[in-house]
Amino acid sequence: MALLQANKDLISKGMKEFNVLLNQQVFTEPLISEEAMVTVVNDWVNLYINYYKPQVTGEPQEQDRTLQELRQELNNLSAPFLDKYRAFLKSQ
Repeated sequence: MALLQANKDLISKGMKEFNVLLNQQVFTEPLISEEAMVTVVNDWVNLYINYYKPQVTGEPQEQDRTLQELRQELNNLSAPFLDKYRAFLKSQ
């Protein structure tokens, strides 16, 4: 069963907004640990999931699949950001 177009659009919108958030980050002093940054990013992902959850349409299974896909896409976007942060920490 394919995702509803409205849910696909929602995922796309969430990804674009999340990417803007990641691109706005500037690494400066004081430094936080890699583990702390992973926690921050996970909190951001959860924030986006909770924000978009009421906007997801369809049957409960459709809603669950949409939120799972959104979470996966946000996690995929955050991986290069976390790699960049790790490299930044190593350079300090």
